[in-house]
Amino acid sequence: MTKTVLSFIFVIGFALVHLSSKYLSFIKDSPRSKFLSFSGGVAVAYVFLHLLPDLNHYQQKVGESLKKGIGHYVEDHIYLIAMLGLVLFYGLERLVKNSKKKKDAQSSSEEVAVSSGVFWIHVTSFFLYNAVIGYLLIREEYETKWGMFFFFLALSIHFVANDHGLRKDHKQKYDKYGRALLTVAILIGWAVGAITVVHVLIESILVALLAGGIILNVLKEELPENQESSFVAFIAGLTGFSILMMLV
Repeated sequence: MTKTVLSFIFVIGFALVHLSSKYLSFIKDSPRSKFLSFSGGVAVAYVFLHLLPDLNHYQQKVGESLKKGIGHYVEDHIYLIAMLGLVLFYGLERLVKNSKKKKDAQSSSEEVAVSSGVFWIHVTSFFLYNAVIGYLLIREEYETKWGMFFFFLALSIHFVANDHGLRKDHKQKYDKYGRALLTVAILIGWAVGAITVVHVLIESILVALLAGGIILNVLKEELPENQESSFVAFIAGLTGFSILMMLV
């Protein structure tokens, strides 16, 4: 089976994960589902054992492109971009939380969603996030087909957790618009990768932003005290996925 055919099967799998995640009734906040903590561990393992080492590869290419101009005076460009990705997603998270507090103060309902403007900003950021993942699915340089499978496995689990968080923030608007848009984003990213190759500098920047975004999206779910996350489930996901990746 060729890489293109296999990646197409997996991108359809990604789409199905997004479309079906709302029906996973075992995922809940109170008491918090251990699956969410497990998914956080898997995502962290993937970032530290695959994405961050990949950044070193991209750093070499970015460094060659930025030898002239202001880039010449900035070392570790790609890691700075990854940090920027984390900051950007943190800023978006604060925007969502502040909007939710304002709406909460104006409403007596327990089901409070953020404003429409914040919703579209948030969904747009995750649209780009998913498009990059779709692109990398076909364009990433996997050592074996198992590498592509682990990419699919780790991010499928991560998508379920992301969907849960977005649905919690945006309520019916996410299921009506967001879920479909994020599904389309993955397919668009894959299609772009199947048709053309993005310049390595742009690809490097996107991968770095993605790494920072994944780290923030995991931390925001695991760290708050009111989440009552399971440390055991988190460690199980992290350890189990790390072992699988090292074995392959």
